[in-house]
Amino acid sequence: MKIYHKFKAVRCEADGIKFPSKKERDYYLYLKEKEKSGELYFHLRQVPFQLPGNTKYFLDFIEFWKTGEDGTAEIKFTEIKGRKIPLGVLKVKQAMEIYNIDIEVK
Repeated sequence: MKIYHKFKAVRCEADGIKFPSKKERDYYLYLKEKEKSGELYFHLRQVPFQLPGNTKYFLDFIEFWKTGEDGTAEIKFTEIKGRKIPLGVLKVKQAMEIYNIDIEVK
């Protein structure tokens, strides 16, 4: 029996990792290429943030971009969204406020 995603996202896989959408998988592959080229030190996936009400928010990516020859890095927080869902928007806003970070929604 084939299971369909409620928002019509197509589940897929890369490097043995299952992704909820092609958009998230494609961004993961983009980051892997940037790691190979040396522009990106590394990235983390599905990083949990504790929110009020004993709720967890899983950020899609934290990226550590090379910014200088001295080894410095710029940290970027990225959320991949196909569409804006009110609960998702709320969780992103809460995480940004509580943890004092900027999350780029793509």
